[in-house]
Amino acid sequence: MSATEIAESVGLSPSACHRRIKALEQSGIIQGYVAVLDPERINRSLDVFVEISLSGQSVQNLSEFEDAVQGCPEVMSCHLMAGDADYLMHLAVADPKDFERIHAQHLSTLPHVARLKSNFAIRTVFETTRHGL
Repeated sequence: MSATEIAESVGLSPSACHRRIKALEQSGIIQGYVAVLDPERINRSLDVFVEISLSGQSVQNLSEFEDAVQGCPEVMSCHLMAGDADYLMHLAVADPKDFERIHAQHLSTLPHVARLKSNFAIRTVFETTRHGL
């Protein structure tokens, strides 16, 4: 939405709304803006969720793993978890063969990985980039 549209919807003048948006950006509350791409059109229509267990949970192991995983461009997100797995990773890939390539080139080379458990999504039921405020 434009600042004018936002201003109308919240009952502010456009200039007051624009100042508030700029203040939110400068304070870091608004971290950036995104474009939501159509996975089919960019050939990344298969979502894979990978549970990763490390061989140890020292600060050094966690740090080395986290630094390395950022080098895999197909990884959409990676989360340190509580529970059975140490990390949960979301990948967007073209198809199972593409995942096999990523597994061989990236996932199997990550430091300190003891176990990978992969789950393929059948379909996405709900997804958003919005935070409920």
